[in-house]
Amino acid sequence: MDTFIFIPAYNVENELPSLLSRIPEEIWDRASVSLINDGSKDDTLNKAMEFKEKTNKKLEVFSFSENQGYGAVIKKGLSLALETDASFICCLHGDAQYPPEKLPAFLEAMKKNSIDVLQGSRHVEKGGAKRGGMPFYKRCGGFFLTSIENLVFSTKLTDRHSGFLCFSRRFLKEIPWSRLGHSFDIDLELLAFADARRYKVEERAIETRYAGEKSNLNVITYGFRVLRIVFRKMMGLYS
Repeated sequence: MDTFIFIPAYNVENELPSLLSRIPEEIWDRASVSLINDGSKDDTLNKAMEFKEKTNKKLEVFSFSENQGYGAVIKKGLSLALETDASFICCLHGDAQYPPEKLPAFLEAMKKNSIDVLQGSRHVEKGGAKRGGMPFYKRCGGFFLTSIENLVFSTKLTDRHSGFLCFSRRFLKEIPWSRLGHSFDIDLELLAFADARRYKVEERAIETRYAGEKSNLNVITYGFRVLRIVFRKMMGLYS
């Protein structure tokens, strides 16, 4: 298997069955797929097991007995990936906010163009985020923070806050894992390392899907954590 897909899942009993069923057949054929249940209090774990039993798909299911937080789940997924021989590793959120149908094209782009980090962007297509239901304050906040990050990191990405990320094995093997936090901003830190160390980072358009999801993040706290990463980059801590 040349690809490893991992799915962070927390209280997504309603969205998970649809997400799993939408993963293209060619991905099931070429990839190892693992779901990491982060101590969900609803029926997420049972939904994953039901899908596995009904479809006979090769879905590995891991479960934390208690909620560990997004950062811990990402670290778990990436550590599992590095235990395999996979050349490409993708994170697909269990809430179905990001389209699994894009995975084949993402992986083909990474292979063809030697990309180390490929991010799905909800802002490549003008007006797409609004049409997809992204709240106004998130669109404005994301634009503001991304503009600052692009200035500091000398990049031109349109959506540095999308969690739809694919990585090359080469990049992940060079990450100093002990220096990464356990919080929700781990994606931003991974991008910071990639930018600071001049890995090839690109983005591709994805459609936006917001259907009344309730975020577990405090907007102000998130903004300050982003600025903290920007400051750390300016201090050379990701170089």
